[in-house]
Amino acid sequence: MGHIPTIVVGCLASALTALYFILPAAVHFTMLVFISAAWFLVAICWLAQKSADYMHRSEGHEHVHEEKKKLTNYSGNQQTLQMTSSQITQAKSELNADLDSLRSSLKNKDEEIENLKSEISSLQTLVEIEKLKVDLANLKALAAKESAKRKK
Repeated sequence: MGHIPTIVVGCLASALTALYFILPAAVHFTMLVFISAAWFLVAICWLAQKSADYMHRSEGHEHVHEEKKKLTNYSGNQQTLQMTSSQITQAKSELNADLDSLRSSLKNKDEEIENLKSEISSLQTLVEIEKLKVDLANLKALAAKESAKRKK
């Protein structure tokens, strides 16, 4: 059924080629244009059919649904791995479990980061308090010196 367009266009191209030799020389140039277009269409139809045949041949006509996955190993070569849908479902559930564990560990890390941020802010507050105490002690020492100078 798929070769019918190729056959029909091939018959048209053959008929135009035969007419080239029958018709007068005045229309030979026009016929050459039509003939070349027709043979070009034959080539396109043939290539399209070969492509469709190749794609249907690679799909197969089995009822078992199998998918092909390509894996790349470290040397850069590609290998084809055939997996059934149940294997794909099992791998997907394993990956989802790994993803959930990563999310929970990430949540724990986020909580640790928040705790560390609060500790840092409290330490900065303590440092500022100690700095204020030192400044206050320095001011008291200066005030004591000034009052001692005034008494003399």
